[in-house]
Amino acid sequence: MYKVQCEILGISASPSTGGAYAILLKEIGGNRRLPIIIGAFEAQAIALEIENIKPPRPLTHDLLKNVIENLGGVVVEIQVSELRENTFIAKIILELAGLTNEIDARPSDAIALAVRTQAPIYVADSVMDTASFVPSEESERFELQKETEEEESVSGSKEAKIAALQTKLREALESEEYERAAKLRDEIKKLTSQN
Repeated sequence: MYKVQCEILGISASPSTGGAYAILLKEIGGNRRLPIIIGAFEAQAIALEIENIKPPRPLTHDLLKNVIENLGGVVVEIQVSELRENTFIAKIILELAGLTNEIDARPSDAIALAVRTQAPIYVADSVMDTASFVPSEESERFELQKETEEEESVSGSKEAKIAALQTKLREALESEEYERAAKLRDEIKKLTSQN
């Protein structure tokens, strides 16, 4: 299988799919993008790890990582290996006691584990050929323009806005609203990086 290394470009809500989310993978060293529809729990698990937000107790993917590591295993990589009847098929490649094991998984679970173990994410080139897209230059310019406009529309002092957002972030974490917390953390990072 010829495979292409990818990175996570982002996660977004997908209202057309009944509350599901889409994770967007971007080909490293290329322009192709691969959207994969995932559930809310998996989106939350991926976003929490990307944002380095640690819940008070381990989530399922943290538990899986801990079990693998305590047994002396290493997650070598994850692969989105097939697209079968509009369903993505993934594998977690583990090395344990000198043996390599392939474990069948949903792409969302495999990616949630990959971000926790810093394992590379690969997609079969045949899957990229079938399901990926290349954004037009116009859409890339639109995204950049939209980000710039959002940054310019921040009203009031940045310090006051950051303080208010940090209060909301603490409240979200205390009430275990991790998805909301991740969004608030993104906004705080954006504002503090502008200083």
